[in-house]
Amino acid sequence: MVTTTSTPVEQQTTPENRVILKGVSWSTFKALLADVGDDRAWRIAYEGGVLEIRMPHLEHEVPKGLIESFIEATADELEIEVMKAGSLTLEREDLTRAVEPDTCFYIQNEASVRGKRDINLPEDLPPDLAIESDYTNSSVNKDSIYAALGVPELWRYRRESMQVYQLVDGKYEMCDRSLAFPFLPVAEIPGFIEQSRTVGQRAAVRLFRQRIREILPSQS
Repeated sequence: MVTTTSTPVEQQTTPENRVILKGVSWSTFKALLADVGDDRAWRIAYEGGVLEIRMPHLEHEVPKGLIESFIEATADELEIEVMKAGSLTLEREDLTRAVEPDTCFYIQNEASVRGKRDINLPEDLPPDLAIESDYTNSSVNKDSIYAALGVPELWRYRRESMQVYQLVDGKYEMCDRSLAFPFLPVAEIPGFIEQSRTVGQRAAVRLFRQRIREILPSQS
């Protein structure tokens, strides 16, 4: 049973499969995660006593899965290693911040975490790339959480558009290309996601891979 501090916890339920709890101490937050364990479907974001619990929606999961496949296809074509860390819990008690991305990758720093069974910030490096598939607005400022944790690059997919952000002097700035994959036509990714609705997901991945093969010779 999770016990709270003397500070009352305020609960808000939203229509988008999200619950927001306010006045949650770090110890209560950690006790909740420990009680529930790793076998859970929902994802969290925590900042300064505010805890957001979100149940994944199909409109989150489908684009997220495709973006994962696109990144893996890109890595295959480049013949490089990446580590898909999924919804890895990224947390720092000293900053009272925690977040679980829709998915994340180690790319430039893959070798530094290869074979690890646990990632502990700040002893370990944060993922090189975090991805958020936003079907609805978050009640927590996830950008500030990712920035505080030092994640160099953030992609946001929302309703047929993709934004790329790079961490500059502790804040995210929108840019037109990926830090990890500068040649990648990120702006075309939503089109491939939409194509998947008619041609199928694997066919969309094959079309994306073909596009990467067209681009790569011009980069050599």
